[in-house]
Amino acid sequence: MTKLMKTRSLTLARVLVLCSPALLLAACAQPAPPPPPEACDACALAHQALSTANEALSTAQAALAKANAMYQRGLVK
Repeated sequence: MTKLMKTRSLTLARVLVLCSPALLLAACAQPAPPPPPEACDACALAHQALSTANEALSTAQAALAKANAMYQRGLVK
C-alpha cells in the first residue's frame, strides 16, 4: 500500500513540475481583445466625429477672420 501511494505522489509531483510552466504562462496571457463595434455604433461615432470636426472648423474660421481683421486694422494705423 505504501509503495502504491509513493508512486502516485511521485506521479502527481511530476505532473505538477512539468505542467507548472504552462499554467504560469496561461495565467499571464493577455485577455482576448474586445469585439469590434457594430455597424450602427460605428456610424453614430462617425457622425459625432464629423459634427465635432465641423465645430472645430467653424471656430478656426472665426478665429482666422478676427485675426485678419486685427491685421487689417494694424495696417491702417
